[in-house]
Amino acid sequence: MTTAQLLIDELRSRNQTVAFCESLTAGLAAATLADVPGASDVLVGGLVTYSPELKTSLADVPAALIEREGVVSAAVAREMARGARRVCGTDWAVALTGVAGPDAQDGVPAGTVWIGLAGPKWTASSQAAELLDPECGQYALMAGAPEPVRVLSGARNEVRRLAVEAALIGALSGIREQS
Repeated sequence: MTTAQLLIDELRSRNQTVAFCESLTAGLAAATLADVPGASDVLVGGLVTYSPELKTSLADVPAALIEREGVVSAAVAREMARGARRVCGTDWAVALTGVAGPDAQDGVPAGTVWIGLAGPKWTASSQAAELLDPECGQYALMAGAPEPVRVLSGARNEVRRLAVEAALIGALSGIREQS
């Protein structure tokens, strides 16, 4: 059974809904869930916020936060999820922000992806590479970081695919932990 099917089944069993706020994946996470029959029972919709301006105007991410932390950060992922949950009126929202590559962006290496999850009781964020098996990642040097950071490995579309899988795994885990 796929992670998308497991997530749908878990949400359905709780009579809960989900929305997405996507940057680097540009709707791929919502589309992956929608590929599963029965997704309409739980999937409300989502926001594609590829630009910082849309993160602010659609998902209510404070511009000052983006300026201070950068768009590829734990804090922005959390705020994207909070904003999508509020705007879409769902029980849960999942956010993805990162650098698919092939090049670094603003000093952030390709493969750096943050997943945000907002639910009824809490909001959290995780690095996508930490949610997947070790062979899906690699270490990269980030400007100003005291040590290498774990990032997703692969070409642009592989990073996007792995980011979606990490987001679905993170969402499933977080929803199950809430019980």
